[in-house]
Amino acid sequence: MYARTHSSPLEARYWSCTPCLLGEGQAMQYSVVPRDGARTRAPWNPPDDYLQEALARKLREQDVIFDFLVQVQTDPHRMPIENASVVWPERLSPFVPVATLRLPRQEFDATRQFALADRLSFNPWHALPEHRPLGNQNRARRAIYLCLSGLRQSMNGTLHEDPGDDG
Repeated sequence: MYARTHSSPLEARYWSCTPCLLGEGQAMQYSVVPRDGARTRAPWNPPDDYLQEALARKLREQDVIFDFLVQVQTDPHRMPIENASVVWPERLSPFVPVATLRLPRQEFDATRQFALADRLSFNPWHALPEHRPLGNQNRARRAIYLCLSGLRQSMNGTLHEDPGDDG
């Protein structure tokens, strides 16, 4: 086995890996796919920050569009909520596009953005109650992420800031 080396975080597909609620009584998983399927070559012997540089370069040049896809649970036995190791079969429920995510063209202010990142704490539980994470793995992640976030911010001497805060 090998891990594919990505050339840019804007060229990769992302998955939720664990189920979330999709309104009352319905589970789903989601995926975010770059609309522009173009792939650049990963650099040979890349520097440590090559992904950050690729992200900044692409967003300096253009907007980036992702399609937000949802896979609805149709069979609770073959698409379990409590066992995140089971890949939900797409033949039972294909991913369906439901939204567009647009990252606008922008310049990075690395110093300011890294300072904000030090104060933020993000986890899957920053969601609407109707879309909250489901399953035992997510319940464990909630407790672990809260503890780790508090520890990191305490060690770094930074105050906590929620992603929605404009502070």
